[in-house]
Amino acid sequence: MKKFLTVSLSALLIIVLGPVLFQQLRGAEQRVLEGETLDATRFEEIRFRNEAQSIDLGGMLFVPRGTGPYPAAVVIHGSGTSSRANRWYLTLTHFLQDNGILVLLPDKRGSEKSGGDWHHASFEDLATDTAAAIRFLETQRRVKISRIGLIGMSQGGWIAPIVASQSTGLSYLVSVVGSSVSAHQQFLYEEDHNLRQLGVLPGISGILAGPATFISRNWLQRDFWSAVGDFDPLPYWSKLELPALALFGEVDTNVPSARSAERLRGLNKPGITVRIYEGSGHALQDPPGNGNSLLREEALTDIRDFILAVDD
Repeated sequence: MKKFLTVSLSALLIIVLGPVLFQQLRGAEQRVLEGETLDATRFEEIRFRNEAQSIDLGGMLFVPRGTGPYPAAVVIHGSGTSSRANRWYLTLTHFLQDNGILVLLPDKRGSEKSGGDWHHASFEDLATDTAAAIRFLETQRRVKISRIGLIGMSQGGWIAPIVASQSTGLSYLVSVVGSSVSAHQQFLYEEDHNLRQLGVLPGISGILAGPATFISRNWLQRDFWSAVGDFDPLPYWSKLELPALALFGEVDTNVPSARSAERLRGLNKPGITVRIYEGSGHALQDPPGNGNSLLREEALTDIRDFILAVDD
């Protein structure tokens, strides 16, 4: 019996760890993606205050050339600490700025020149930062603005419908690879694919993802998960009365794109347009063999055309 158990355990370890060791020894292929850099952009420093939570916030205002009035967009950051040098955001802001759309890219609370701390903030808390950014645009007098909308990037796609449900005067909402499943479902999907990328076989990765996410939620990232809970964005989407555009990457390993698109389409709201880009991952990058843009041109032009059409 002991010999059987030893052989069985050894076989199990080989099945689980063998592919991981092989993947690590082989190494991952490195692909260099191209995007805008901070030193190549034109922006103005801004400061504004979240009066609801007494937090001073900073950010960058990307103003198009000309005299306006311009349609405007407030960008909502994804997870983690934000960086002004993030080429994914800068590629979007630069493109929109060059196409006549004003963009406010705030520093996320606790990042760059913004006070506060996002680690203990709920999504509802972070929504108040975006509401403060909207008020800044509404009350500033230097630049003429025709309409204001939201662009939620990744996890910012969870926050955008919260803001829209609580704000008046917004004209549109864009969600860029923002999940529409619950936070726990999202995390389980992402951890499953993280394990696969390490080399764990599909199926086994799904089994291991459960305890891995449980440990993260209850110990490793306890503060964050205590703040956000098992957030579900769908109730906020169901209340949405604005034109909305939701973009997903077909092979996204962070967000369950097919399921997210299915949930949004299941609301049967004609104002919500859903698009899935073939061959793109979480960044909506060019598919392999079709260029090396960090954010594919098709997605950029779809966002631009959507915003300009709403503004007409």
